[in-house]
Amino acid sequence: MAHLRGPDFGLQSVPIPYELLVGLRYFRARRGSGRNAFVSFIAAVSMLGIALGVAALIVVLSVMNGFQEELRNRILSVASHIEVRGLSGGLEDWHVAARAAQADPHVRGAAPFVVGQAMLSAGNANRGAIIRGVDPALEDTVADVGKHMRAGSLADLKPGEFGIVLGAELAHALGVRVGDSVLVITPQGTVTPAGTLPRVRNFRLVGVFEIGMYEFDSGLALINLADAQKLYRLGDAVSGVRLKLDDMFMAPRVAQELARTLPVDAGIRDWTMDHANFFRAVAIEKRVMFIILTLIVAVAAFNIVSAQVMVVTDKQADIAILRTQGASPASILAIFIIQGALVGVIGTLIGVVGGVLLALNIDTVVPFIERSFGIQFLDKSVYYISELPSNLQRADITLIAAIALALALLATLYPSWRAAKVNPAEALRYE
Repeated sequence: MAHLRGPDFGLQSVPIPYELLVGLRYFRARRGSGRNAFVSFIAAVSMLGIALGVAALIVVLSVMNGFQEELRNRILSVASHIEVRGLSGGLEDWHVAARAAQADPHVRGAAPFVVGQAMLSAGNANRGAIIRGVDPALEDTVADVGKHMRAGSLADLKPGEFGIVLGAELAHALGVRVGDSVLVITPQGTVTPAGTLPRVRNFRLVGVFEIGMYEFDSGLALINLADAQKLYRLGDAVSGVRLKLDDMFMAPRVAQELARTLPVDAGIRDWTMDHANFFRAVAIEKRVMFIILTLIVAVAAFNIVSAQVMVVTDKQADIAILRTQGASPASILAIFIIQGALVGVIGTLIGVVGGVLLALNIDTVVPFIERSFGIQFLDKSVYYISELPSNLQRADITLIAAIALALALLATLYPSWRAAKVNPAEALRYE
């Protein structure tokens, strides 16, 4: 009685454990009225809950992964992997520092920069901004601003012509277009008999970029390196040198190596130090969301307990008959584990398929919902980006599916144990 044989298709019959056949039969036979209908309803709710929880976990983790990756890429398209800055506010021998840094095999580009704060004015509009002086010929080796130009190009920043490139949001706030004049007012003042006066210089807008990240689009302006040196009176010095690596995640190690080998006195910072708190907060939020949504799966899985307890109570006569025919307690245990686990397996499969499809099409589904209901999920002035990204990772899907199946399996153990402990004589007394 340990096994049943399947149909013979000309090959040797494969023995099928009868526990599997009985478990499948009990799983399919949950229809009818009264008690069976209620048990079937609880099982269906449990299955749906597991599916929704798994799908929500996959979508949320994919969005969190996409958000983290998109934000990192956008930050590093304007920022740099590593910055070498002068300890006294200026770096005199930046050529020496650049050559020494490029000797490292992981360094793919080096470019000098000047950075400072300024007030921009055009007409009646005034906005504070970060002014960055760049060398247009070298900037493309360390940043991707040139790939995000909406008008003009970085090559239009020619020395001595005092051209300026603004972020799209900043240009819109000032109400200027390419060719218009922008007044740049720096906080470093000029001492006169009448007192300290801020330095003022008129620039001409030669380009507009749009990174897609509000922080940069609304608060960054680029000018030529030579013009920035004149504006901030640095002479031949620069604020520092920006480096780009072949692997951004190598930045901490490369920064430590450069700190030991650079022939100039300089401070070295990598992108993980400049944005450490932000990315740490995103990682913590991802873990917290994972725990919260896993609890949804756990609640749905433990609904299986109540459904299985009712099934065991309803099937006591069947259990007793199986026991009198020679079925062992272990076989009864296996039957009800199989029956309950099928709820978790099917619910997990539905959730995985639904979650993967939704995560892969999030860029279509979210805009459709926003247009249909007139809402906006991400305000770019608050969340840095305005589109919901998604990065589906196989490891996340595997982990979520394994957790859901494990919880469903655990939920079947107690009811199945109770079924295995049923006394045949007691169960058949009133039949």
